[in-house]
Amino acid sequence: MSLTVRPAAKPLRLLEVLEPSGGGSGRHFLDLCRGMHARGHHVEAVYSPRRAEDDFLRELKEIGLPAMHAVDMHRAPGPSDLPAFRAIQRIIREAGPFDVIHGHSSKAGALTRLRLPGRHVPRVYTPHAFRTMDPTLGRGGRFIYGAIEAALAWFFTDHLITVSDDERAHALTLGLPEARISIIVNGVLAPSPGLAKTVRASLGIPADAFVYGFIGRLAAQKAPERLLEAFQRAARSVGNSHLVMIGSGDAEEELRQCIDESGLKDRIHLTSAFTGPQAVCAFDLIVMPSRYEAMSYVMLEAVAAARPIIISNVGGARTAVDHGENGFIVGNSDDVSQLAKAMIAAADPERYAELADAAEARRNRFTLEQMLDRTEEIYLRLAARRRR
Repeated sequence: MSLTVRPAAKPLRLLEVLEPSGGGSGRHFLDLCRGMHARGHHVEAVYSPRRAEDDFLRELKEIGLPAMHAVDMHRAPGPSDLPAFRAIQRIIREAGPFDVIHGHSSKAGALTRLRLPGRHVPRVYTPHAFRTMDPTLGRGGRFIYGAIEAALAWFFTDHLITVSDDERAHALTLGLPEARISIIVNGVLAPSPGLAKTVRASLGIPADAFVYGFIGRLAAQKAPERLLEAFQRAARSVGNSHLVMIGSGDAEEELRQCIDESGLKDRIHLTSAFTGPQAVCAFDLIVMPSRYEAMSYVMLEAVAAARPIIISNVGGARTAVDHGENGFIVGNSDDVSQLAKAMIAAADPERYAELADAAEARRNRFTLEQMLDRTEEIYLRLAARRRR
């Protein structure tokens, strides 16, 4: 990964804290640590070894940060939060002083923001999708988690970064302070097309096939079962089509069974042998049937690869997709009729050419440097205010 090395005019001491290492939050954390380090800031990272994936740890070590701290943080609230809180406070005292402390995801965000009243190091929080955005949470859960987010935002947060217009709008429905919220869309480097032929060949997909692609965790949030059902309908009309699903997760065994029973086993390929950036250029079109998102990296990689997108109506969808131009936004429903129709329509040669041209024009909409610039601006502003 190549980043612009630009020494900072006023180097800062930053503490970046994360509990989960997978998915978009882990990707964002690595990009931010790497980017701020390359710009001359002193960056230290706190992570939880409990859910730290091997690739995440390898990349984090390769950055060459001055210090990495392992703190055992559990995903679910519980008694373990107290020793984790104490460990983070000890790091802040002993490794500091820091100019800004940035918590990523709900657990790290809460543990880094809680403090006694009085003068303090500015706290920044990036939720990477509020827990309350999950439509399956229920009214009671949304009330409890929403109340916690509101209390932390009003009394313990100096700035909150959302990654899409939809996530910001959701934050306002929870009663979070509008003046302290910024939207900074995640950024990506353009994926290399070099592995596209390799990916197709390794899966036995003909060069002239139309390939629908899915990248993501095989979990309820990403709703891969919706895509399987929709593809079975679309495959009847799009005879040369294949579906490639890149990912792993709790639903993998069930999905493999559905594939075996679909009658399309030779046209559906489920693998974790490639990463999203490696595989995205092998697809003609990206399909995201998620139940909820804030601003998925898969969307951004698809845009950077100039690939049309079909996505359910979730957070960030309208940021990345202009409906009917570079893709389609379909209803967020377990009834996959609309999704299947969009997949069939997008595969029509004339329609696909129009979608692809529009996707090409949007290729540079979300760059990593833009994300780093805007985040750095917030850090510098908060640090200057504290010094004054």
